[in-house]
Amino acid sequence: MYQDLAVFAAFLLIYSIFAGRFESRLLSGPLLFMLAGLILGPAALGLLQPDIPKEGIKFLAELTLAIVLFSDATTANLKVLRANDWLPLRLLLIGLPLTLLGGWLIGYGLFPQVPLLELALLATILAPTDAALGKAVVSNPQVPAAVREGLNVESGLNDGICVPVLLVLLALVTDLEAQAPLSLAVGLIVEELGIGALTGISMALIAWWLLRRSQQQGWQLPLWSQLTLPGLALLCFALAQALGGSGFIAAFVGGLLTGHLLGEQKHHLLEASEELGSLFSVITWLAFGALVLPAAWSYFSPSIWLYALLSLTLVRMLPVYLSLLGTGLNNETRLFIGWFGPRGLATIVFGVIIMDTELHARNTLLATAICTVLLSVVLHGLSANPWAARLGRKMRDTSSAAKQPGQG
Repeated sequence: MYQDLAVFAAFLLIYSIFAGRFESRLLSGPLLFMLAGLILGPAALGLLQPDIPKEGIKFLAELTLAIVLFSDATTANLKVLRANDWLPLRLLLIGLPLTLLGGWLIGYGLFPQVPLLELALLATILAPTDAALGKAVVSNPQVPAAVREGLNVESGLNDGICVPVLLVLLALVTDLEAQAPLSLAVGLIVEELGIGALTGISMALIAWWLLRRSQQQGWQLPLWSQLTLPGLALLCFALAQALGGSGFIAAFVGGLLTGHLLGEQKHHLLEASEELGSLFSVITWLAFGALVLPAAWSYFSPSIWLYALLSLTLVRMLPVYLSLLGTGLNNETRLFIGWFGPRGLATIVFGVIIMDTELHARNTLLATAICTVLLSVVLHGLSANPWAARLGRKMRDTSSAAKQPGQG
């Protein structure tokens, strides 16, 4: 245990010192963490020998995702979002259903031995995008604000939307004679989304009232005030989960409302929350590289590699491109939005959920999910900064040309 802690602490120390050097290049944080876990773990050097059960990995990934969702939602620019709310709405109401359908159809072609309901499960596991992996894009000022806020909201809500879909499919798979699947689906969706949203709203309002009261009475201490928003993020998530709702929806909705209520004060209070999310992210991706990848590698077949690649490209990009037709966005911007739908923490969480389920093709589903996350971490990590910089340059050039006299 102490050797693992020493190796982890040494890596964290070195990365924290040289992070600017690493992330100014092509490499992203999650990619480096995953590679470090793979190299330092049992599959290579054997310096890192973490003994984390699957429930521990799931819990760690859930907490990381909840804190990241809350932090990203709190920093969202609601003015930009309100002016461009059509973007996330199109992505969620048109792009997401088409992505689910596309994932199912591709699976039907590549995995004919897998039952149809389990193919739908696979499509659902891989549909949600990851706010943590997409941070290099949604926090990059070179990317147009409307695109950043749209991708941020999409990643914040699509995993919460997919949770009830996943639960419905699991219920149907495990009980093929389940009565009234439509009513079951509607009930689960309303319950998950409704309880999650109400929990996030109510906890944000209560925390805001208590915070104002404390400030008026002079009861706050600077040190402890840094724990306010991390505590609120975890409370929104855990309470919603305990009540039977979606903790991810609660964390995101709670973060949106909290950011609106706190105004400029949120930036100071968010520092510890973002740092905690970064720490959890390091641990999660190290564990993924050290434990999950080596265990799944032998299952990666040519069909699985192809499905993973198609899931990140055709299955995601075509629905997004179609959903954004008629919006005035140029072709490159639509392709950019479609490409930056990385798969990460939510897919890991969904994968752990199905590990204890009796499925005919469980190993195929899990291996495909892990392979897709691997490709996403690598490909999105390498492409985020270069494409964001290119898009930013094109937007600036277009803006400059429009301002020149004599132009139409």
